[in-house]
Formats: sequence, structure tokens, C-alpha cells
Amino acid sequence: MAKVAFLGLGVMGYPMAGHLKDKGGHDVTVYNRTTAKAEKWVKQFGGTYASTPAQAARDQDFVFACVGNDDDLRAVTLGPDGAFEAMKAGAIFIDHTTASADIARELDEEAGKRGFGFIDAPVSGGQAGAENGVLTVMCGGDQATFDKARPVIDAFARMVGLMGPAGAGQLTKMINQICIAGLVQGLSEGIHFGKKAGLDIEKVIEVISKGAAGSWQMENRHKTMDSGQYEFGFAVDWMRKDLGICLAEADRNGAKLPVTALVDQFYKDVQAMGGRRWDTSSLLARLER
Repeated sequence: MAKVAFLGLGVMGYPMAGHLKDKGGHDVTVYNRTTAKAEKWVKQFGGTYASTPAQAARDQDFVFACVGNDDDLRAVTLGPDGAFEAMKAGAIFIDHTTASADIARELDEEAGKRGFGFIDAPVSGGQAGAENGVLTVMCGGDQATFDKARPVIDAFARMVGLMGPAGAGQLTKMINQICIAGLVQGLSEGIHFGKKAGLDIEKVIEVISKGAAGSWQMENRHKTMDSGQYEFGFAVDWMRKDLGICLAEADRNGAKLPVTALVDQFYKDVQAMGGRRWDTSSLLARLER
């Protein structure tokens, strides 16, 4: 059992922290910007809650974070009453926020100066993956720090991999989002085409999902897409944030992302339709409007 803090109890962080307590058996302290959410978590799982990131992080072996973006992450780490001012030497900060590679490198450098470790560890698997404890975790950092952190991360993960030095986890998550964006657009066009052609989409997917066209998105989203339901999983607003990170990184490293840039604009259209909180499969709604 380790002493653990978790900063950020959103749709991902709330169940992840719960797995650390229930499955991992760790002594968990949580922090959330909205105290009521932290109180609810403690009532459900036990443990304790803190009023600031610094208070949560003090004397902990591992401090996890899963917040909104670079600015939120900087606030809970380096801001007033931030976690970094209270972490002890030899501890490890593990960041599950989907953020830029730049801030991962910045925080890794700062952690090193202060005598503790840092891992950037964005996740894939969505809310369902977090709730079921089967997330994929893409890590950046040094091998020794990763080896210490992995057994704790395993409490909510199905796959955990070290991708390279600090920032490599975030870069890998960018690739994940690039691949998903193009895939969901293709699936949306396929379902749209099939419906226009008068085919039974369920029968079509039953066949093609077993071949080269098959994917997680096809298996898990085709039914809700066919029925026009978009209240499942990762929101369009979040996807646009992630694709913005991808496109900004591509501008820096010279990668060409024409399909990603196009799909990002398609998601902008979905936002304009009122679908900011619809899940990412709502690209189909744009085609059917």
C-alpha cells in the first residue's frame, strides 16, 4: 500500500481514484476544485480530501492528476498552493491530463530540480474504460521512475507502456487522437452511405466488422450512431481541444496532417449544431443534417 493523492475528479479522474482505493488498496487523498465532488468521492470510497493541491500532495508517495488542459495542470502543480511546493523528495508525480508535450517537459525539468520524479501518462479508453479499470496508459519519463509508478497505475489500466522520455506519452496520445479522428469520419461516411443506399446497417456491420474494416469504434458505436444517439463517451469539445494540440505540435515538427485538420473543422461544424457535449461519433449528425 502506498500513500497516494489524486488531483481532479472529473469523469475520468473520479473512477480512476476510486480504483486506486478499492482495487489498489492505497491510502488515497483527493483534491477537486469543487469541494462537493471531493466530499462525494470520500463518502463513496473512503479516504480523505484536501482543500488545496499542496495539502493533498504533502508526504505522499505518488501524486496523480487528471485535469482539463495545460493551464489547469500548471495551476495545480506550480500555482499558489500547487502540488509541487509540497511534494517530498523521491515521490513521483503522474499526470494523466491530455496536454502538450511542452508542459510535460517543463514539469519534468521542474520536478527534477525539486528532487522528485515525473511521468506524463495520458490515457485512452474513455469514461467506460476509466470506470471499468481498463485504460490504456501512454507514459513518458525515465525507466526507473516508470518502473516504480507502473504497479500503482495498474489499478486502473489494461495496458501501460513507456514510450520514451518526458513528453513521449503526450506525443503518443496525439497519434491516438489523430487515428481516431480519421477513423470516426470514415465510419460516419460508411453508415451514411449505407443508409442512403437502403441497406440494413446492423447486417452490414455484422459482416464488415469481422474483416479489415473492423475497429473498436465500429463495434461499440455503430448502433448508437445508426439511431442518432450521441450521449456516450468522449465529448466533441474535448476532441477539438486534443486535435488542437495535435495540429499545434505538427506545426512545430513539420508533420502533415491534412485529414486531421479537415476532421477538426467537421467537429467545429458539430459544435455549431449544438453538439459540443455530444460524443465524437456525432460526425454522422453533420452528414445527416
